[in-house]
Amino acid sequence: MPPAETGEPAPRFFEREMLQPDLNRAVRSTVAFMLPLLIAPLFPGRFDPVFACLASHAIALVDVRGAYSLRLGLLLAMSLILAASTQLGVIGSAHLGLALAGTLAVIVSGGLWRHLSSDYGPGLAVSSGLVCFVALAPHTHGPPASHPALSALGGGLLSVALQVILWPFHPQHPLRRAVGETWIALADLIAAYDSDPKERAGTVARKQAEFRDVLNRSQATLAASKHLSGKLLRQLELLNLAAARLAMRLIALDTALEVASRHDDFRRLQPAFLPALASLGNAARSVALASVSRQASHLAAFDVRLTRLENLLTVLQSQIRAQAGDPVIAAQLEDLLGQVSGQLPIVREALAATIERADERSAFTPELFDLRTLTLRPLAASLNLSTSMEPALIRHTVRLAVLVLGGVLLFKLSSIPHGYWLPFTMLVVLQPDFGSTRKRAGERVLGTVAGGLLASSLLWLHPPLPVIHAAIAVMIALFSYFVKRSYGVAVFFITLVVVLLVEAHQPVTLAFTVERMACTLAGGLLALAAAFIFWPVWERSRFPAIAAKALAANRIYFDAVLDHLRDGLPNDEPLMDLKKAAESANAEVFSSLRRMSSDPKLHREGLEQAAALANGNQRVANALNVIAVHLNDIRSRHPELIAELRDMGAVSFQALFSREKAELESALVLLEAFRTPGIDPDHRDPSRFREPWVYPQLSRIVTELGAMILAARSVTKLP
Repeated sequence: MPPAETGEPAPRFFEREMLQPDLNRAVRSTVAFMLPLLIAPLFPGRFDPVFACLASHAIALVDVRGAYSLRLGLLLAMSLILAASTQLGVIGSAHLGLALAGTLAVIVSGGLWRHLSSDYGPGLAVSSGLVCFVALAPHTHGPPASHPALSALGGGLLSVALQVILWPFHPQHPLRRAVGETWIALADLIAAYDSDPKERAGTVARKQAEFRDVLNRSQATLAASKHLSGKLLRQLELLNLAAARLAMRLIALDTALEVASRHDDFRRLQPAFLPALASLGNAARSVALASVSRQASHLAAFDVRLTRLENLLTVLQSQIRAQAGDPVIAAQLEDLLGQVSGQLPIVREALAATIERADERSAFTPELFDLRTLTLRPLAASLNLSTSMEPALIRHTVRLAVLVLGGVLLFKLSSIPHGYWLPFTMLVVLQPDFGSTRKRAGERVLGTVAGGLLASSLLWLHPPLPVIHAAIAVMIALFSYFVKRSYGVAVFFITLVVVLLVEAHQPVTLAFTVERMACTLAGGLLALAAAFIFWPVWERSRFPAIAAKALAANRIYFDAVLDHLRDGLPNDEPLMDLKKAAESANAEVFSSLRRMSSDPKLHREGLEQAAALANGNQRVANALNVIAVHLNDIRSRHPELIAELRDMGAVSFQALFSREKAELESALVLLEAFRTPGIDPDHRDPSRFREPWVYPQLSRIVTELGAMILAARSVTKLP
């Protein structure tokens, strides 16, 4: 595991690490893998340790979330699937036709698993393929008294038991974890505001999309639990909603800061925001920790953080008042900071309501250290029960089936002793899009070569069996720790495990090392070729539909904000829903752009213009968020301005949809002619009236729409 930071006490480091699933997964997976391996010599001929270890480790790697009945059902189903895949390999081990039929069944089933769950399906597809391919090699089968499929089932059930005994048996725990994930995602978004200036814009956009995704899933998890009566569910919903409201104000604050940073006096104030942001991020993680743990001591620690944070925000407001040159911008920043500060007591009240005996006080450390954690998606929100499979997934499954069948055919006809690495590498490397395939191929090949060379060189020393077993335990722990963090690093360690396992049963030769490296290299190259040549799916053909969806969502949100502004309506739940829809659609656009950037150069034409459109659309949404937080019950004094903006927005968005030259030119003329009315002298006080804050954002929206029109005029390479 990575060492603790310099000067960080070990207990504090491990406390922080224990909040993450990586360390728990590493410990769980190591026990699951080593138990069958160590027990096998005590029962010679009773079970096959290879398949028991593989199945047990595959189940232990799953960070399953959601209701306990769904967790148990999923893990048991995965164990049965692994046993069935092993049996298909055993049946085909002595007959080429049956080997190809079994391989086809496993690959097609893998496509189904991917369709059912984008979280758990890919891992199950890979692990079921692995046990099938290993079973296709006759020499891997144990004595007649052992049966690979039963061994795989036993290993899977062992790992299910390990998973179960680690679950905290509280019926509301899955719901608490879902809410905790929302607050952790919010903390990650806050941390992005202090990232490298060169990468800040992209990092913030990505974290905003991730927060929206996590928030949607947690809301789906809570909504699916309406049958659980009682006030706890409502309290968790309020705590989840508090995160959404706080995030909205932070996004608005960041948008306002972007405008303010153009002035020298505000640029000098920017460092003063960093302590408050760091404190706010740690407070958000404290909310997650307290909501999941239900411990009064964690609530008490949050109270300490809350006091510090409120003081920092108060000082920051004073600094802005004293040092800012532009009174309008200063008043807006001060008000937004006040809105953030005003949300904190609401958060505290919502959090306390979810903790039993919240008024109790036990011993806790008053020293505040940084918290960090990673989480995964809840199970109930990740199952896809739709009968309609995505065309891209169908294409991927067909492409994978053809490629892997060729690999199995070559493996069986060539009689390579460990030739199952060839089809397995194909299965792991080939991804639905070319960019991901290229990245995975590089990581797989480099990790295998580096790990194989190191392990083979060390094993010339012929260490004793206990040393080999200890090394296997360390390597499998490191692989399990890094598999979700860095696939290339994880491959390095799993290669060491493979070589050590072989050494535990037979001497490692140079031929074995060369064989595995050659199979890995060939499988990676063939997967790359298949992704490039056979039924490729280029992102540039999918982008227009994704972008159109985002434009449509932004237009609806744009109209709704203007209607609320005109009619004096508050920032209510329907408007929040439209904001969520717009942000989710914008997140899909940026995901599409990231995939497109990994495609070959020939299929990336127009990427820069498309990215300009996407960023403009995102900035329009951010400006709308700023207006939304200033909505109140006062009707607009200039309804004719709202009507003009709505008409102009309709023309502009329609032109962006069609990209017809005449419509784009017409929209650009309207945008260039727009002027916001002057602010009445008696309405210039930003502490009493909203015009000094709203009008600049309306002008910004008009400017961004104009830039989007110009970008759309130059987008000629995309369909």
